[in-house]
Amino acid sequence: MEYKVLIAEDDIDIINILKLYLESSGYKVLTADNGQTAYELILNNNVDLAILDIMMPKMDGFVLTKKIREVNNIPILILTAKIEDNDKILGLNLGADDYLTKPFNPIEIVARVRANLRRFYQLNSENNNLSNESTIYKLDELELDTEKLLLKKNGEEITITPNEFKILAFMMKSPGRVYTKSQLCEAINGEFYDNYENTIMVHISHLREKIEEDPRNPKYIKNVRGVGYKIEKAK
Repeated sequence: MEYKVLIAEDDIDIINILKLYLESSGYKVLTADNGQTAYELILNNNVDLAILDIMMPKMDGFVLTKKIREVNNIPILILTAKIEDNDKILGLNLGADDYLTKPFNPIEIVARVRANLRRFYQLNSENNNLSNESTIYKLDELELDTEKLLLKKNGEEITITPNEFKILAFMMKSPGRVYTKSQLCEAINGEFYDNYENTIMVHISHLREKIEEDPRNPKYIKNVRGVGYKIEKAK
């Protein structure tokens, strides 16, 4: 299958280098030099993954990420300046799946694209191949349906991103078990990336905002100092 990747970036040199490496790796590439054009390409093409710069004319990467999430669940990778940690956090909170810092290694970007596509479409494939029996994990008020990819709390649906779903499903399989950040990274990406631990922290924080009554005093997802995280057993 030939995957279609969208690059939204107003720096023509970055577009050219990304396009060269991605096309050499077998991907079909669409490009846009502003957010509005990128959004129109998303609406009118079967894009499989989007790489979005934060600072773009007409529509910035934050707004574009939010608008894409309203119509599409494809993997989104955001490009940020290395020092702008707040950009990474905001992008992930708006629904991006991963981030890449400038300056970047094009080979790493190809690896990230490959991993995100594999994770996303493998998850969908597993879902499509399931029998009529679905696995439903229940923990107090939470209910996670792995066939419908659906999370509910007290019967009310909660919208979560694919990465948040993977983390929650991974942890709800074994309540009480402690997972390191590297284990959670491998659970959502299939492999461990250096410097990905901050991303895991953001995903956990965002999950807490969605499922906890008091995210600062979580009932479900607990920190285990010096090790990682666990999801509390039902009482």
